[in-house]
Amino acid sequence: MLSRNNEFPNSLKKEEHIIYWLKNAESDLERAERCFRDQDYVFALFCLHLALEKTIKSVWIKYSSGNFPPWIHNLVKLITETPVQLENGQLIFLNDLNRFQLEGRYPDYTGRIYEECTKEYTMHLLNEGKRIQKWLVEIMQ
Repeated sequence: MLSRNNEFPNSLKKEEHIIYWLKNAESDLERAERCFRDQDYVFALFCLHLALEKTIKSVWIKYSSGNFPPWIHNLVKLITETPVQLENGQLIFLNDLNRFQLEGRYPDYTGRIYEECTKEYTMHLLNEGKRIQKWLVEIMQ
């Protein structure tokens, strides 16, 4: 198993760590859009969660003394460990999106999540997630 130091070389500067997370977030966002086009709505939302998680981890690095964000997936917990202030609606959105980091990996046996994730529902979440992701990237400039 790789340690953090093997995955993220200590020789990287803070800005390089931030770029690493943002590039990966952009890739996950593109994957979410491809999944949406392919009508794989649950996995699209899983990838959206990944994109936002990695974007928030880049924010965490920017405002932290360290270069290695916590190994957690909870979007609300991550963002509240930064000085970034989100509106209540944004926090609710991130909290709701948290379910897809688990449901995307382990969908329930009844398939309820597949029934809930209609094209319209998924499009709404993708649009809101992209808006928040864009805003987070802009505030880091």
